[in-house]
Amino acid sequence: MGKRGGFPGGMGGFGGMNINQLMKEAKKMQADMEKSQEELGSKEFESTAGGGAVYVKVTGDKVIKEIKLQKEVVDPDDVEMLQDLILTSVNEALRKVDEAQAASLGKFNIPGLM
Repeated sequence: MGKRGGFPGGMGGFGGMNINQLMKEAKKMQADMEKSQEELGSKEFESTAGGGAVYVKVTGDKVIKEIKLQKEVVDPDDVEMLQDLILTSVNEALRKVDEAQAASLGKFNIPGLM
């Protein structure tokens, strides 16, 4: 008589790795990811636009910490230009956070995560 049902090769065919070892690895990976996210959140990213006329600082958690404007860029007759410079600088700072996040968390190589 042959074997009764079950999984070929024992416990689910995880390449010889038992379920306890798999869970241990998953917990370690989760702890490492949380540590990487905390480290990223504590970092600050800066960006400028208009040759330094607008300066923005954001955290790795994408919180704007500081915006500085040079007096010369504040022109009541051209508010749209100032708005564009602020948007450009903020978006660039946030792009830097995204790049750092991809570099930091990309090492975990989990499909569907990023």
